[in-house]
Amino acid sequence: MALPAHAGTGERIWYYTYRIICAAIFVFLIGPIFIIVPLSFNAAPYFTFTPEMLSFDPAGYSLRWYEDFWTDINWQLAIRNSVIIGIFATLISTSLGTLAALGLSQSTMPYKSAFMALLISPMIVPLIISAAGMYFFYSRIGLASTHIGVILAHAALGTPFVVITVTATLVGFDRSLIRAANNLGATPTRTFFKVIVPLILPGVISGGLFAFITSFDEVVVVLFVGSVEQRTIPWAMFSGIREQISPTILAVATLLVLLSIMLLTTLELLRRRSERLRGMSPG
Repeated sequence: MALPAHAGTGERIWYYTYRIICAAIFVFLIGPIFIIVPLSFNAAPYFTFTPEMLSFDPAGYSLRWYEDFWTDINWQLAIRNSVIIGIFATLISTSLGTLAALGLSQSTMPYKSAFMALLISPMIVPLIISAAGMYFFYSRIGLASTHIGVILAHAALGTPFVVITVTATLVGFDRSLIRAANNLGATPTRTFFKVIVPLILPGVISGGLFAFITSFDEVVVVLFVGSVEQRTIPWAMFSGIREQISPTILAVATLLVLLSIMLLTTLELLRRRSERLRGMSPG
């Protein structure tokens, strides 16, 4: 918003001070990323800028750490585990979260607030407590150190994001469309897939993307519930920092940043589409 021509001295001071504060916060949050990205192209096995890099000598830059990430067998295992666990955890959390949001959106639903608090509790409870509880529970039922156990744990962490996004989408849902479909003879199943799903699909996809990001970036729970066979990319990065410092971690971090940017861009496009479907002006 531009500063009006009739603004006084105090308003002008606050106008520019506010923007300086916002810029400082932005640099504080994004600054570490700006450091990690160029360091991932370091030709030397160091976590610092070499004289060649500072002088922009091509010999100081290399793709060797990206090559190591894609060719090393340990990183390949971590990629496979992260993708498999993330996909299945997303499918489970998206299905459960969408059904829960549809149930909570019903006006006749009793104890709605209590159920909502219960469903989003994984976001509120400290992650270390959830991880410890899952470990002891899964150990008793034989799911500890298994892919199924890690998938279910990540699905539990991702479900609250789906519940929140789908519930927000259902706020502007016109329920007269359901009554119209019923009056026209559509079965509940046909009404759900032909009327409800197309309108809430942007919210469902957004929640699924949030659930996938949660699973793909999670490390605490998998350390408790999983084993070496379930080693994911965040686990490999955490172990690499503790055991063997390698700039490959910087290359992985850069790739994860790019993945996050693509997913966030997709979420923004879905948000705008959802608002257009509900007749709102995307702002």
